[in-house]
Amino acid sequence: MKLSELSTKPKLMKLTIDDEDIVKEYGEPIDFWVYDRQPMKTFMSMATVADGGENVGELAELVCGLVLDEKGNPMIKEGEEPPANVLMKVITLVVGTLGNSNSQTSKS
Repeated sequence: MKLSELSTKPKLMKLTIDDEDIVKEYGEPIDFWVYDRQPMKTFMSMATVADGGENVGELAELVCGLVLDEKGNPMIKEGEEPPANVLMKVITLVVGTLGNSNSQTSKS
């Protein structure tokens, strides 16, 4: 198989946070989108920061930049912050999903 056969343009992938605590607190699951493939620089930065576990703020900033709406536009605007419990779920879901190269869709 040629590498070119595996290379594709990134596609938007819907992720859903639907665990019991989130649904109970917010009344419904929370949806957001990310591209299923990221530039190697982004992926390596995320892996490096996530692996150390020491700088959650840096990881949160990186992941928030990847969170998009269904049209591919940034969902979290500059100066806005999601609730901490939601942000931690977003980070976990994004890192886990993008770290799984076979993933096409994912739910938490």
